[in-house]
Amino acid sequence: MSETIRAFIAVDIEDPRVIARLVAIRDAFVATGAPMKPVEDQNLHITIRFLGNIPMGMVDEIARVIESARPRRVVIRLRGVGAFPSTSNPRVIWVGVSEGADELTRIYKEIEHGLRRLGFRPEREEFVPHVTLARIKGRRNIDRVVKLLHELAEEEVGEIVLESVRLKQSILTRSGPIYKTLREVRAED
Repeated sequence: MSETIRAFIAVDIEDPRVIARLVAIRDAFVATGAPMKPVEDQNLHITIRFLGNIPMGMVDEIARVIESARPRRVVIRLRGVGAFPSTSNPRVIWVGVSEGADELTRIYKEIEHGLRRLGFRPEREEFVPHVTLARIKGRRNIDRVVKLLHELAEEEVGEIVLESVRLKQSILTRSGPIYKTLREVRAED
């Protein structure tokens, strides 16, 4: 039996200034006192597609699917703070994408098409490009979270350039997940 790994496809956030802004916003939510699991600084990214547990033997096939999506180098502007399923009932706090979302959506659709051919089930949720900051774990002080969401709804966070799309392994540990890049597909000019 083949070893399985927990995997996802993502665009990493690597610009230190953008990371600092994301961390400051995340920490403002942590300071509300609401119970939440913040995303670690080094794990901030835009998920293109969560894959779940996959056989290690599929890594190269999935990398070829990412290559066939032919990611293009574009500017991605991170702007606006929101929540899933809604700002009045926040479960996941995120920063949105105001520029570059079309290219991310195009890449997602190409990858989704390729993954179907490999036997993956279609995603249930609509693709919304975003950077997850934290997951809410309870209702205490939720009113403070909702207030902050409204205050930061139009917040400008910064820009990154889509340099590559990566297939990542998520290794779950007690101190939080460790993400390891398995394959990287460079973006084209």
